[in-house]
Amino acid sequence: MTGPLDGDGRDGGPDGRDGVGRAPRIPAPRRAADDAAHPAPETGPPGTPDPRDAGPHQPEPGREPGELSPREPAPVPDPSDGPPPPALSHAVLKSLLGAWALTACSAEETAAVEAHLTECAPCADEALRLRDAVGLLHSERDLDLDPLLRSRVLENCLGRRPARIPLPGWAGPYDAETARLDALLRDIGEPEWHAPVRLGWYEGDRGVDRRTTVAGVIAHLYAVDGLVAAALGLDDPLHPGVRGAPADLPDGRGPTGRTEALWRSASEPWTRAVRDPWRDQAHTLVRTVSFAGHGVGDLSVPYGAFSLPLRDALVERAFECWVHADDIAAAVDYPYEPPAGTHLHGMVDLAARLLPAALADRRRAGLAGPPRTLVEAGAPGRSLHLEVEGAGGGHWYIALDSPAAVGSPDHEVAQVALDGVEFCRLVAGRIPPEEAAAGQDGDREAVRDVLLAAASLSRM
Repeated sequence: MTGPLDGDGRDGGPDGRDGVGRAPRIPAPRRAADDAAHPAPETGPPGTPDPRDAGPHQPEPGREPGELSPREPAPVPDPSDGPPPPALSHAVLKSLLGAWALTACSAEETAAVEAHLTECAPCADEALRLRDAVGLLHSERDLDLDPLLRSRVLENCLGRRPARIPLPGWAGPYDAETARLDALLRDIGEPEWHAPVRLGWYEGDRGVDRRTTVAGVIAHLYAVDGLVAAALGLDDPLHPGVRGAPADLPDGRGPTGRTEALWRSASEPWTRAVRDPWRDQAHTLVRTVSFAGHGVGDLSVPYGAFSLPLRDALVERAFECWVHADDIAAAVDYPYEPPAGTHLHGMVDLAARLLPAALADRRRAGLAGPPRTLVEAGAPGRSLHLEVEGAGGGHWYIALDSPAAVGSPDHEVAQVALDGVEFCRLVAGRIPPEEAAAGQDGDREAVRDVLLAAASLSRM
């Protein structure tokens, strides 16, 4: 018959042999880790004096003071003391400096290199230079490209090898802004193409808006760029297969009508598939004006109620592309910078040149004050000094009484100061006129009329 395990782990009776009972053996307590350096002495039978209660420790006979007894354990080394650095030659340690600067060495190699740097001044200097270089490699940088980077790269390339077919300067802003918008579109996902976007502009003295999606905005740009394509004799997106569609067609009169017609033609909501035809059309426009020669800039582009020469129409299309790219960026929470300073200056200049005609249109509609002093065409007349600050800024003198008059500093009656980007946002209908001016002086009516005329330049 098998009994329970006894204290010694053997089967049998209470003692494992003859059934004679005895107390089970209890193992002595194990020492804790904190007692490793000072092991507890073995305790003897009851009544044995505790060695710790004795007086000063006396060395054993035949052993010098301080000499360890064979029964005493050796001191436990400090775990923080790592292994000594490996003995490496100067050439090997020097070759490890690059890896050390990149923190790519093993612990042993790092210890060896750092010990060597305390003794070798040339290697220490080289190590500092390498560590500074690594700091430049790992500096935090914005993931979005500098908007001027493309222009600088192209300028450097063209300086080394000029293009056989140069791009006209007035087409540069359109080329740059379509490329920047295309980069944004490549960086967003499929769901973001359906993000809601609000297009706002001014009609009369009140703001209006129209809601669409990111894909709908690109379709809008595609439709209005078709005005330029048709003027150049290219395919019109509203009339596929028809080159140079006549501008007097019902859906070809102006940007708003063309956009509405293209939106209605889609049987399903617009998707990211609209990006390819829009970008192909932009490439074709840039390529065509580059090969067309110098006189193409004077070609008239009809906008329905008015016309612009091609050189101004492409600047207007660049402005529209930037404004709507900013609308898209706001809708998808994407950082987007204003155009380069030279391109922004061209956009501000175009808007300033259109202000006298816009002011005259508002006056005919009864939305602006009557003219004060009429002068002959080409003569200087009452003027407002438009001072645009920041990148792309400058000074313009806006004729107040007649679009045929010439603005002149000698006939200045008022002054308005605005930031360049804020002025463009006013012209785009993105901010109210009363909130646009940073500074005003002179004739208040003239200031108000010009700010409202600037907002009236906006459209879908």
